[in-house]
Amino acid sequence: MAEDTPLPIPNLKVPQYIYILNQPALASRHKETLESLLAAIQEDEMGPFYAMLTTLHPTIIPQDKSVLSALQEKNTARLAELDKKLEEAQKTEGETEVSDTIKEKANYLVRIGEEKDKVVKALEEALEKTSGAGSKIDLVLTLLRIAFFWGDFAMIDKELKRSDELIQKGGDWDRLNRLKVYRALHLISVRQFGKSAELFIDALSTFTATELMDYKQFVEFTIISGAVSLSRVDLKKKILAAPEVLQLLSELPVLRDLITSLYDCHYDKFFVALASLPESTLLPSLPLSPHSAYIVRELRIKAYNQLLASYASLSLDALAQAFGVSKAWVETDLARFTSTARIHCTIDSVNDIVSTTRPSVLSSQFDQVIKVGDSVLDGVGRLGRGLY
Repeated sequence: MAEDTPLPIPNLKVPQYIYILNQPALASRHKETLESLLAAIQEDEMGPFYAMLTTLHPTIIPQDKSVLSALQEKNTARLAELDKKLEEAQKTEGETEVSDTIKEKANYLVRIGEEKDKVVKALEEALEKTSGAGSKIDLVLTLLRIAFFWGDFAMIDKELKRSDELIQKGGDWDRLNRLKVYRALHLISVRQFGKSAELFIDALSTFTATELMDYKQFVEFTIISGAVSLSRVDLKKKILAAPEVLQLLSELPVLRDLITSLYDCHYDKFFVALASLPESTLLPSLPLSPHSAYIVRELRIKAYNQLLASYASLSLDALAQAFGVSKAWVETDLARFTSTARIHCTIDSVNDIVSTTRPSVLSSQFDQVIKVGDSVLDGVGRLGRGLY
């Protein structure tokens, strides 16, 4: 691995595995996920984390004492080796070598899943001893990954601000692009799909943040955030026509069907894909699962509005046929959104006619306030959980 390439530590697949194992609805994935989790723990010698995890979730992840003992032996031996190396560097080497050794030990503590406070303290010490702007940014990005690993949203906000400050002082192009992906991941986690889509799309052709997520997951997030927030024209231009997305669509059949049928106005196929979206993509995803119902709702609203924009009026029978559902179901579903002014139409249940209406400027502004308020409240709630 090149010297400037960030190490994939901590392994951010680990909290994803733990999340899945704690979801009874995802029981069909538990066996494979547990195997993946244990393999990741062994690979990164995660003795402290394994001890904590098996204590907190003994019924889900039973502790194997022989595994724990072997991991702890490896951790003790490696930490003793690093302590000795640091002691010798302090006696005989210069500041650069001392700084490198402090950083090496801090990275090992990150890798093995040591307690967050201990890891943060070690990285802050390494940060104080580091002089280069690029190296400082790399350490702050590691702190960001630790915050993602532990789900600490207050820490994420803090480290994003510090990253911005360091980038302005002397960050290079590669680190700036990595930071875009970090910020986009945070934004999609707090339901800021429009802003996250902008950053994900901007990073499509320059993605290198493999220490944060793999490319397939990156494209998934790009498609979902774009599908929720982009207009039909931009969905085609920025996602459906993007070579980076096209080369992976065959590996993402539900998302492929979702965005292509939405763009092509095949609403019955769109609803089939939308019905599969939570189980296949949203619920198994740690960042997206809290927003599953919201995403599905927003995509339904988008599809309804897209169809109704072409008509002054439409029969309920035609609407139901277009979406491949019953007339009673589509009438009830549509009424939910007309009552909150998310879809501007009136439903004549006597004559089975849906008539579109043009919203006033004031009404549009009110809708925008409601959407922004929903996002702010969600962010405040997450910040509170992070603090307390």
